Amino acid sequence: MMKSIAIIQSNYIPWKGYFDLMARADVLVIYDEVQYTKNDWRNRNIIKTPNGPQWITIPVRQRNLSQRICETEVTDPKWALKHLRTLQTNYAKAPFFKEVFPVLESVYMGLDTPFLSEINLMLLLTVRDMLGISTEVIDSRSLNLEGNRSERLVDALLKLGGTEYISGPSAKEYLDVGLFSNKGIGVTWMDYSGYSEYPQLFPPFKHEVSVIDLLFNAGADLGLISNER
Repeated sequence: MMKSIAIIQSNYIPWKGYFDLMARADVLVIYDEVQYTKNDWRNRNIIKTPNGPQWITIPVRQRNLSQRICETEVTDPKWALKHLRTLQTNYAKAPFFKEVFPVLESVYMGLDTPFLSEINLMLLLTVRDMLGISTEVIDSRSLNLEGNRSERLVDALLKLGGTEYISGPSAKEYLDVGLFSNKGIGVTWMDYSGYSEYPQLFPPFKHEVSVIDLLFNAGADLGLISNER
């Protein structure tokens, strides 16, 4: 029986492609044991505004370059309220605002952790459930992974009984596919092209925005996060 596994770092309310990857896997492993990278998707994402695309960023503290994502903490306790106000200002006229905003507001206002990884996970699970995705999401730290970069991924697949590893295309530069095939594990590469557009406020249309843009404008339409034909 085939069991597909995806392994990825947590992102802050990521784009629809992230949830496309999630939906294609039986298990998604959040791999936040790796180095936190500044000016990346870990603590920020893009929304649409009347003035064009805008970054919304969770302020975090980076104490040293070796700091892991799971060790990274928020510096401003009022960030969640500020983000909610920004979302309300820019999406109040979106078709599904009244359905989506109360769900997000409940989660944002209920966050009681300073750790970025835990914040991201709560929001990922919320969007997963809103989209009706059944994929199990787990923390890599529960697996006690061993080895180098590729070996740790294979270790995760073996411990989870995985037969297929679904990977983002950027990993082609470093992934040792031979390690997977030697253990009888297939590797499938995600293709993030070919997504359908949806009615979006403030044209021109932009695919590379947070999934909450899709939720506000088109609702929890699972078909819009898939590019399968």
